[in-house]
Amino acid sequence: MKIIWLGHSGFRIEIGNQVLLVDPWLTGNPMFPAESRAAATQGATAILVSHGHGDHSADALAISKELGIPILGIYDLMSFWEATEGAKVIGFNKGGTVSVGDVAVTMVNAVHSSSIPGGKDGPIYAGTESGYMIAGEGHTIYFTGDTDVMADMQVFNDLHAPDIGLLCSGGHFTMDMKRAAYAAKTFFDFKTVIPCHYRTFPLLEQSAEALAEALPGVDVIEPQVLEAITF
Repeated sequence: MKIIWLGHSGFRIEIGNQVLLVDPWLTGNPMFPAESRAAATQGATAILVSHGHGDHSADALAISKELGIPILGIYDLMSFWEATEGAKVIGFNKGGTVSVGDVAVTMVNAVHSSSIPGGKDGPIYAGTESGYMIAGEGHTIYFTGDTDVMADMQVFNDLHAPDIGLLCSGGHFTMDMKRAAYAAKTFFDFKTVIPCHYRTFPLLEQSAEALAEALPGVDVIEPQVLEAITF
């Protein structure tokens, strides 16, 4: 299994017989080299979108159409894209699990907001924000999406026992490193933690040192864009 960071909150996850693109924001992402788009998307079998904000969803429709692969996400946004864009989608909701080949993807709660641009009339409601449990090859990955700490996380651990956490931790819009560390040590028993939604802009935290210091015994890996982390 391989987890490859695409910058910000985007990941390419090669798991089971699938290649999942999770929140792949490539166009305009200051951390992602534009010339690597084809390599990042090659062989992808599905796209997961956690919520409507452009730094998570902006490339989903284009990649889906280029590769002929489905977008998975909250029912409201998927239905909208299906009706207005003719997109190939799998819409589901929190607590629901869908099978993508040999991989089980469960949508879980997050605490954030979700909208897409609506022009002069302002943002358009895009369903609610979410995270995902991604299970395959004997591992369960918890991708938080954008969120703050939630007591719900205890339920997530009780039901899914994820061993790998992809935790938003840049602060301002999501948990910061201190809050992400609190969530990890209070609710989970991660073997590996990979921070995301940081370093992209000066507004966000630039180092995961505080996260690593707060989680002794956990392998906290600061990812590098397009460098595979292998399990």
